[in-house]
Amino acid sequence: MPDGWILAAACGLIAGLANVAGGLLALSKRGWDRVRQSHLVAAGAGFMLAAVILRMTPESYRIAAAHPGAGIKVATLVLLGYLFVHAAEHVLVGHFHFGEETHHEHWVEPVVGTTVLFGLLLHTFFDGVSIGSGFLVKPSLGILVAIAVFLHKVPEGFTVASIMTAAGRSPRAAALSATWLGLATLAGVLTISLWSGLVRYALPFSTGAALYVAASDLIPVVNETKGIKMAIWVFGGVLFFYASDALLAWLGF
Repeated sequence: MPDGWILAAACGLIAGLANVAGGLLALSKRGWDRVRQSHLVAAGAGFMLAAVILRMTPESYRIAAAHPGAGIKVATLVLLGYLFVHAAEHVLVGHFHFGEETHHEHWVEPVVGTTVLFGLLLHTFFDGVSIGSGFLVKPSLGILVAIAVFLHKVPEGFTVASIMTAAGRSPRAAALSATWLGLATLAGVLTISLWSGLVRYALPFSTGAALYVAASDLIPVVNETKGIKMAIWVFGGVLFFYASDALLAWLGF
């Protein structure tokens, strides 16, 4: 295992536990304030967009610079990562909308819950690959990616548990679905840590996957809410990224 894999695994575990927490909130009789969830989604979108554009993409090109034709290869891998998550969430599943738990009438067939879970398992596995790849490049990048992933994990767990419930599954099955998402995240971290030589491919691929989550999953949910409050939360997420990056640099990461 490479240096720093324990910290990477710990971040993956924390992110996975956030999936579980989101699932349990969906099953709680008290429920969870949807306004609070939408704010978390918006902040997560801003933070992840900043992480993808300002850190993950430049680092992908930097680590591939020693290889001929790296530019087009990196760009192709970013595109493939984007398309992979799109396929997982919309081609394999047929229809997926992050936060769709507010429209239970769309989810009445048990098979829908299964296909959504499968698509999200692929998605969360690459969340873990993103975290692990970041730590393989440098600790500061790993921490920033982990924060970006963490911010959308509770709404993600909430979504899958709600969908499973709406598809007629038991509360236990709904809770297990969120737990599986958490385990897939940890599995992604451990997989890239074991095969660290693949990081020059894994980082740009997971960069594309993260770009899809931020721009095509989270931002559309933000745009459904009228007014400027949600936009302010997105900008707040970007500012949180800059503050986190500056703090890590000050701490010597």
